[in-house]
Amino acid sequence: MPYHESGKRWSIEVCHRRSGKTVARINRLIRSALTCPHPEPRTAYIAPLLKQAKDVAWTYLKRYALVVPGAQENESELRVDFPNGGRVRLYGADNPEGLRGLYLDDCALDEYADMRPSVLPEIIRPALSDRRGSLTLGGTPKGRNDLYRIWQQAQSDDEWFSLMLKASETGLIPADELASAAKMMTPEQYEQEYECSFDAAIQGAYWGREMAQAERDGRVCRVQIHPSMDVWTAWDLGVRDATAIWFFQVLAGGINIVDYYEATGVGLDHYAEVARKRAQDGAYRLGSCLVPHDAKVKEWGSGRTRIEQMETFGLRPILVPDHRLMDGISAARETLARVRFDAERCKDGIEALKQYRADFDEERKVLKPTPRHDWTSHAADAFRYLAMGWQQEVEAKPLKMPKRVGGWQGL
Repeated sequence: MPYHESGKRWSIEVCHRRSGKTVARINRLIRSALTCPHPEPRTAYIAPLLKQAKDVAWTYLKRYALVVPGAQENESELRVDFPNGGRVRLYGADNPEGLRGLYLDDCALDEYADMRPSVLPEIIRPALSDRRGSLTLGGTPKGRNDLYRIWQQAQSDDEWFSLMLKASETGLIPADELASAAKMMTPEQYEQEYECSFDAAIQGAYWGREMAQAERDGRVCRVQIHPSMDVWTAWDLGVRDATAIWFFQVLAGGINIVDYYEATGVGLDHYAEVARKRAQDGAYRLGSCLVPHDAKVKEWGSGRTRIEQMETFGLRPILVPDHRLMDGISAARETLARVRFDAERCKDGIEALKQYRADFDEERKVLKPTPRHDWTSHAADAFRYLAMGWQQEVEAKPLKMPKRVGGWQGL
């Protein structure tokens, strides 16, 4: 009720599992679609994955929206339309570019901790501007990521409504059920899922400890680009999925990661142009590109390899040696000890490395020996290629001997 009655434009809720947060958000979106004074109101519920949005919220949306006389559902587009022209629709943040161009009068980002940080500032926030739409963020904590940052900001900002619901305080789940759950979960899992702890470690995170150490060491900071040295890139080349690119320089003191880029649904020409444009804007030379071993395989449609296509666009690809997945993950773990990240330009990539984790076997209740495939995978794979191939950048540098001028004094 405090959420429904707050009257504030921005809301953030950190709530325990099965606390009713999805029901609350769906009803808020329905009310906004019915009462918004603008023509053709549009409201949206957005989950990390479209499939997740359907599984979690579609039943609730139909249950509460179709009692409105004249309301009509559209199963294929996961939306309900109202007689006043208003609409509530479900989306997934797994294809953020597909959300561009929308206008929104109200929006709920559920499980925001599992979304890439750029979704809110680059796509959702502009969609709310012209009609002064409202926003709700929330979900279960996944470490001190962007959800934590906004939660902290909301505590001292009068424009925000904030609410934390811990299972030990709400009484929504019986005490004996909580005790039973605690027996089947690790203490960290229980604190995260039921007590809303931002400090609980992400279960199965491959590089969580190394990323936390980098932050403690001050290695997630502002990184200057040395214009006299080439900036190399490491690529995860997607076909139907996203393509991710890390931009880095190898220095005597370690590896400076100066930029990160990821997109989906575009061709290699787009990424080549992005790399050239960033090099031009940053006034640096673009070095070679580390690409996965399978880039030498010919594509069925074009009859050319990815290597050949990249060379056509003026890039200099180098194949990373073929390796086992876990060997690459181990190499990345060692590489992270000598890396400095640019905190702003690499924000999305940094968050992906923090959350990249092993998949969980729900039946056996154990971590699988394979990574979970989600939005973090592309950044993680590209970093793995960086870890397996950055030494080639060192080997590629020519040895420059100083010129002897006027005896040892001149030298």
